[in-house]
Amino acid sequence: MNSSHVSLSNRLVLHQFLAIFIAICAFNTNAQQTKSEKNELARMQAQLNAEVMSRPFLAEKPEEVDAYIKSMLEKNIKPEEYKGTYWRNGYTCRDLLRYNWTQYRNCRYYYRYHGRYY
Repeated sequence: MNSSHVSLSNRLVLHQFLAIFIAICAFNTNAQQTKSEKNELARMQAQLNAEVMSRPFLAEKPEEVDAYIKSMLEKNIKPEEYKGTYWRNGYTCRDLLRYNWTQYRNCRYYYRYHGRYY
């Protein structure tokens, strides 16, 4: 009976050892995957940053827009209807700024003149 008791005890120790070993292996594999995922995310973020920075930044330039509007009103020139491709329902002039500063400026003049968007 002692020998079977030792055998059972050895099996329990072996099972505990295997459980700990498997847990360590799983944790190590997970840590390696997490590191590679972090590297991939960092690479993708760097690529996105480069794409964003390669595009021109179109600031509002309110002084220029106001001067343009003032000069056009003084000349009594009626603003043209929108002819671009970026305007969507629900947009404001500021939405055009991401595409084209001139269209933004013209939209602001149109809004000032008519009191509504396109």
